[in-house]
Amino acid sequence: MVIVDSHCDTITKIMETNSNLYENKHHVDIQRLKKYKNFVQFFAAFTDKCLYPNTLKRALEIIDVFYKEVERYKDHITLCCNYSEIKRAFKEEKIAAVLSIEGGEALQGDVGMLRIFYRLGVRSLCLTWNYRNEIADGVLESETGGGLTSFGKEVIKEMNSLGMLIDLSHISEKGFWDVMELSQKPVIASHSNAKKICQHIRNLSDEQIMAIKNNGGVIGINLCAEFISDKDASLKDVIKHIEYIGDLTGFDHIGLGADFDGVDFLPEGINGVEDIYKIADELLKLNYSNEDVEKFLGKNFLRVIREVL
Repeated sequence: MVIVDSHCDTITKIMETNSNLYENKHHVDIQRLKKYKNFVQFFAAFTDKCLYPNTLKRALEIIDVFYKEVERYKDHITLCCNYSEIKRAFKEEKIAAVLSIEGGEALQGDVGMLRIFYRLGVRSLCLTWNYRNEIADGVLESETGGGLTSFGKEVIKEMNSLGMLIDLSHISEKGFWDVMELSQKPVIASHSNAKKICQHIRNLSDEQIMAIKNNGGVIGINLCAEFISDKDASLKDVIKHIEYIGDLTGFDHIGLGADFDGVDFLPEGINGVEDIYKIADELLKLNYSNEDVEKFLGKNFLRVIREVL
């Protein structure tokens, strides 16, 4: 069985707390990842120009920490830039690490920076965080009606050309639809849930969910408690989002995007990556097939990785 988690902020957390990737008190570390076989973990470099004016430098600092940690623990984890390298990592019994950036402001309005990041091993870009950048408006600025800028459209075309995953979590609704019209390859929403179940602005409408299905993409279920339920979130509330999206799209377009180490509160019973198995167990108790559970845990994201990267 393969597990793919399409989003965590663990490297940022390690940098900020001067801890390490092998064993820590955060949501993700190598010791806990190694309890599972065939694990693909996306590691995000988080940039936000409101907090870090030099977003390019910020992204590079996080990527530098990522490389140092991967080199330090190279017997356990390896950077993977495509499907073949992921398969090789599995054969070597290593964690497959995929490098991503959360916040297109790291490009600083220069598509050349996208190509540089690609050469550094970045294979996924979350186009915006919550606010406006040179690519598009973020979800917290949706009232402006702003979508992709001219630069943003150039970025989409270049990502398609390079073979990078376009991540639509955090983007404004207009920006979302602009990307769906322009992208020639499947997209992902790496860490987003169903708005019909929880009315958080970060969650996706039914129309957006169906558009990702029709595009061939995948939605990663976010374990941030406030994106799961208006009240205290539980494992059963996580299952509600999985079932709802699964009922809309079938189980070919849903996966895991936990947002570990990027959230303050997780649902009751989920303390970190060590508890992912509980989601699978709950789905099996509800008589979902092994095939559907395997698709959710990783096969769907692997399919898109194989196609896009």
